Amino acid sequence: MDRRQRAERAEHIAADLSARGVRQVALTWVDNAGITRVKAVPVKRLSHAAAWGVGMSPVFDAFLVDDSVAGGTRAGGPVGDLRLMPDLDRLSVLAAQPGWAWAPVYRLTQEGAVYPGCQRAVAHAALADAARHGLEFRMAFEVEWFLGTADGFPVGEGPAYGMSRVVELSAYLDDLHAALDAQDVPVDQFHPEYSPGQLELSVGATDPVSAADRAVLVRQTIRAVSKAHGYRVSFAPVVVAGQVGNGQHLHFSVRAGGRALFSGGEGPHGLTADGESVLAGVLRRLPAFTAVGAPNVASYLRLQPQRWAAPWQCWGRENREAALRLVTGSTGEGEVAANAELKCVDGAANPYLVVAAVTAIAAASHGRGETLPPEVTVDPATLPEGRRPQRLPQSLPEAVAALRADDVLPTLFGPELLDAYCAVRTAEAAALAGLKPQGIVEATRWRH
Repeated sequence: MDRRQRAERAEHIAADLSARGVRQVALTWVDNAGITRVKAVPVKRLSHAAAWGVGMSPVFDAFLVDDSVAGGTRAGGPVGDLRLMPDLDRLSVLAAQPGWAWAPVYRLTQEGAVYPGCQRAVAHAALADAARHGLEFRMAFEVEWFLGTADGFPVGEGPAYGMSRVVELSAYLDDLHAALDAQDVPVDQFHPEYSPGQLELSVGATDPVSAADRAVLVRQTIRAVSKAHGYRVSFAPVVVAGQVGNGQHLHFSVRAGGRALFSGGEGPHGLTADGESVLAGVLRRLPAFTAVGAPNVASYLRLQPQRWAAPWQCWGRENREAALRLVTGSTGEGEVAANAELKCVDGAANPYLVVAAVTAIAAASHGRGETLPPEVTVDPATLPEGRRPQRLPQSLPEAVAALRADDVLPTLFGPELLDAYCAVRTAEAAALAGLKPQGIVEATRWRH
C-alpha cells in the first residue's frame, strides 16, 4: 500500500472516529526499558500520519527506566529522526479514555526503510521467518498488576483468590471488563492474585505480534480505568520488597502443517517429536531469554524460589515453580488447549521482544530432534541441593552476558538493537548497584 492509499484509508477511518467523538489518536511503541512511549495526533492529522509518519528522535532507544540516557551506543543518540507509522489494522477506540483512540506503530527511517531498532518490526520479521518454515503460533500474555490507593496502599483486604476482594472491587472490575469488551479484547478469566492489592487478567490467544499489541492495550486500559476510580496501578516486577511480584507470563502453542505440536504425539504428556524439540530448545536458551523476559534490576527480586516466579531452568507438567510449564488441558481437549507457559516474564519486559524471542527460538529448534531432560515433578526448592535444577540468572548483568553469548537471539536482534538493548540494561544495573531491595523497589515501583 503506497502513501496515497494509506492516506485515503486513514481519511475514512478518521471520519468514522470523528463521528464517534474521537479527537486524538495515541501512537505508541515500547522502548528498550519496557516503557510504553507515545506521540499523539489529532484525528484530522491521522491521514498525514498514515502517509508520512510522525517524527520521533531515536534517542529513546537509549532511555533507561528513569528517563536518563545510556551512553556509548550505536543507536539512540540525539542526532537523526525517525517516523512513527501507525498500524491502522490495529487501531482501537479507547473505551476508558473518552475522545481517544490508539494504534501501535512501526518505526521507519526518514528514507522509508524499517528502522533496525524497531522492536515491533523485529517481532514481525521473526513471525514471517517462522511462517516460511511452516510454523504457526498462538500466544497470549497474562497481565498481573498491583492496585493501590493514591498514596500507594493496596486496595482490597481479602485473602488471595478470595471472593471478598471481588465483592470490594465489583464496580471497578465491571468497568474494566466493559472497556475491554468494547475494544474487542477477549478475556478468558480474571482473579485476585496472591499479594495484597494484586490482580490478574488472562486474555485470548492470537498471533504473536497481535498478542504483544494486546498486552499494551490491556495495560493501558487497566491504567485508565484505575485512574477513573481514584486508584494507582503498577505493573512493576516487585511493588513491595520481600513479597510476591507481578508477572506477565507468556502462553504459546505451535502448529506445523495444520497439526498441533504440543498434543497428540508419543512424547512426554503427548508432545510430538517436533513439539518436544521446540520446548527443549526454549528450555536450553532460558538463561539468555531471561534478559528479555526479566530485564529489570527488580526482576531479580521477583525471581526467587517459592514465590510463584519459577526461577529454575527446568520444565514440568503443571509445575508452577518451573520456568517452563507444560499445560496439557483436560483429557480430550489437548488439540486446542495444550500450550506452554514461560513464567520468567514480568511487567518490565518489552512484549514485542518477548514474542520475537520465543518465535525465533522455536523456529531454530523445530525439526532438530532435541529432547527434553527429565521433568521436575515437585517444587525444585524442596529437592536436595545436589539434585536441584540450575537456577536462572540471578542478576541482570548475568542475564545480559547470557544474551550476548546466545546462538539465536543476537542474530534476531541485529547489531544495532542488541547494542542499544544491552547498553540500557547494563546502565540500569550500574545505576541501581549497591541499593538494598527496598531502594530498588522504590526506584522502579511506579515506572511500569
